[in-house]
Amino acid sequence: MEEVPHDCPGADSAQAGRGASCQGCPNQRLCASGAGAAPDPAIEEIKEKMKTVKHKILVLSGKGGVGKSTFSAHLAHGLAEDENTQIALLDIDICGPSIPKIMGLEGEQVHQSGSGWSPVYVEDNLGVMSVGFLLSSPDDAVIWRGPKKNGMIKQFLRDVDWGEVDYLIVDTPPGTSDEHLSVVQYLATAHIDGAVIITTPQEVSLQDVRKEINFCHKVKLPIIGVVENMSGFICPKCKVRKESQIFPPTTGGAEVMCQDLKVPLLGKVPLDPRIGKSCDKGQSFLVDAPDSPATSAYRSIIQSEYLGVEGVSVHTSVQIPTGLEGA
Repeated sequence: MEEVPHDCPGADSAQAGRGASCQGCPNQRLCASGAGAAPDPAIEEIKEKMKTVKHKILVLSGKGGVGKSTFSAHLAHGLAEDENTQIALLDIDICGPSIPKIMGLEGEQVHQSGSGWSPVYVEDNLGVMSVGFLLSSPDDAVIWRGPKKNGMIKQFLRDVDWGEVDYLIVDTPPGTSDEHLSVVQYLATAHIDGAVIITTPQEVSLQDVRKEINFCHKVKLPIIGVVENMSGFICPKCKVRKESQIFPPTTGGAEVMCQDLKVPLLGKVPLDPRIGKSCDKGQSFLVDAPDSPATSAYRSIIQSEYLGVEGVSVHTSVQIPTGLEGA
């Protein structure tokens, strides 16, 4: 995973891409191109486009394979259960777009009108956009350098005709690299409500999530909270309802980490094999397994005080303990 360098000056600094700590960073050229230069006119265009979007939520994870896209999809499904709420799901995982599969939209194509690209709709109130819709085959590899990824994200934010939207959920790739810097920079003046960070209980995942929290701190991205995914397993067919820890929380899991870093823990979603089946079929797990403990956990998170359907409460005072700066 590509990391934010020690003592990163930040993407908005005049020293961005030019400081001594920037040497060797994979984002050096991208940052340097914006430092001290005239603002990209697309930023104002995106700000204007985003005036019709009430809430903007980024879903982040430091490590791949922790269920970030699954969570993004089911957050969208859960919010869209209110027919009066309009949801948009934007997939900016350029090299690994899994949202079309998870949402049951494989093979769909993007259509262009006079007002821009039209999203692909799962329901009347749930629209989706992904680079996966632009590929001739789901097996095609996207082999792009940073500037082309940057241009694709700009186009998604500026040229997609979302219409009036209550929630825009942005599913991102793992890490703290080009895609993350681009979406934060382009939405800087359009107001991002915050980030939901996904982890699993084991220390190898939490280690990367601490870097993700540090990244949010560096780029002044508010943190809504952390979700611990794959948190324990209760066999749905066993007579004795005993919980097993598939990924043991050897250092206390997300709960202890959130206490240490003073960020909210939104909830814990247990493992359920039916989640994977629902994603493979492109269906909502919340509908397929309404009585699952995982469904209850999803609903509790969606309705929590930090991330509720009536509005988003954002934790902005991110505090990084001594020794974690630039981790």
